[in-house]
Amino acid sequence: MQKQYDYIVIGAGSAGCAVANRLSQDGRHTVALLEAGSRDLNPWIHVPVGYFKTMGNPSTDWCYKSKPCSGLNGRSIPWPRGKVLGGSSSINGLLYVRGQAQDFDDWANLGNDGWQWDQVLPYFMRSEDWQGAASGMRGQGGPLTVSETRLSRPVVDAWLEAAQNFGYPANKDYNGKDQEGVSLFQLTAKKGRRCSAAVAYLNPARSRANLTILTGSCVEKLLFEGSRATGVQLASGQLKATKEVILSAGAIGSPQLLMVSGIGPEEQLTPHNINMVKELPGVGQNLQDHLQARPVFKCAASTINTEISSWFKQGLIGLEYLLKRTGPMTMAASLGTGFVKTHLSPGRPDIQFHIQPFSADSPAEGPHKFDAFTASVLQMRPESTGHLSLVSDRFSDHPDIHPNYLATELDQKTIVEGIKIARLIAQHAPLKSLVTQEHSPGINIGEQADAEILNWARETATTIYHPTGTCKMGNDDMAVVDAQLKVHGIEGLRVADASIMPIITSGNTNAPAIMIGEKAAAMILQEMVNV
Repeated sequence: MQKQYDYIVIGAGSAGCAVANRLSQDGRHTVALLEAGSRDLNPWIHVPVGYFKTMGNPSTDWCYKSKPCSGLNGRSIPWPRGKVLGGSSSINGLLYVRGQAQDFDDWANLGNDGWQWDQVLPYFMRSEDWQGAASGMRGQGGPLTVSETRLSRPVVDAWLEAAQNFGYPANKDYNGKDQEGVSLFQLTAKKGRRCSAAVAYLNPARSRANLTILTGSCVEKLLFEGSRATGVQLASGQLKATKEVILSAGAIGSPQLLMVSGIGPEEQLTPHNINMVKELPGVGQNLQDHLQARPVFKCAASTINTEISSWFKQGLIGLEYLLKRTGPMTMAASLGTGFVKTHLSPGRPDIQFHIQPFSADSPAEGPHKFDAFTASVLQMRPESTGHLSLVSDRFSDHPDIHPNYLATELDQKTIVEGIKIARLIAQHAPLKSLVTQEHSPGINIGEQADAEILNWARETATTIYHPTGTCKMGNDDMAVVDAQLKVHGIEGLRVADASIMPIITSGNTNAPAIMIGEKAAAMILQEMVNV
């Protein structure tokens, strides 16, 4: 290990892997990529269904937990985030969603020039090796394999057909020109195995002499000379960066590291006797996430619940995967999806469905003993925002997470409408003939008032693992980074991960995080050319 590098990248997650690969690609710059977790050697990381084994596992997951949330009737819920090479892309559900073109145009309209849709599309395409039909909007030959779902289940096919009979269009490529419609999910998978950011970006780059990948290297704080970032403090010593430090530790890690290093709101730093380097009141604020409600319907069709109900059945499934790389072990977190409009957002889709041919009260308890499917639904652009708060001046102490779900009337109405739509789709052919009973919330919930449905959501809804926004990009008083992702008032320091999103994207956030890494690296390299 050297003591000095041109660039230090903190966090080998979705964005950090992309940044490290691109900065080291031409061999001109020395790059150190620091990951607090271990190498991605756990075999469950690479099996698509392995997220059941890696989420909640402290060897691969930071195992964060939210504070009690009034919007969830005082409940505290787990917030998994990846602690391993690949970050959350190594433990997520493999679902690949770019978002809506309007999402990025909205970012640009907030003063973030260069982030409009036509400016970010090339970076999505650059990252992709799309295995589906060729399209002028899809990339091929990139490091990240994106494939169509290889698995099918009758109940999911019936849901997609029923949704179309209810009036929603089919969409062969929701990552193409228009997101709206229903379809099977696209996955970050290749030949039955997960294609994480580490697999895509680090495996091809490991042999580069100018790239150093350090696992088990948790950064304790950033180092500064005046207002310039100069390196990082590890338990084992200091590393210096001659050009830049790029912070890619995620929507929880990045703002926490900024704050314990002296960049953030005064009211967060002063109680912990942290010396102020730069007061930025927006650090740790603007926390956004997607909250999922999970209606479950019993059905007269085979689902994963009963397909894995014995050791013998599980053995056959495992054997199929070992021999063919096919079968239920190749399944992502969901099979079907829908991006649809409620009457609350007539202009563009505002809810997303995740259709799963299984059901459970909680992952720890395992699937139900009966056949059922889950029609998980979330609001894609919630108004409610939360925040993080420090508990000490040590990065090793998890910050308090205050998600503030369902704090606005629009968010409350939207989640209720999404649940109602899930029920209505279940009443349309051909799904209707397969549904035997609404298991939850149950047909009695909502008979008298929508407040009953909302209360059920408060009692049962949970994160779908998309925290964003805590180091938001912009030029207002609460912005943390500018459009070049440079931390306001600090030289030599950028943030490149999902925390920079001023507004959460419409759908799963892994693809946009990788795009952010691609664009960040391109901006850094372009500046070097212009110097």
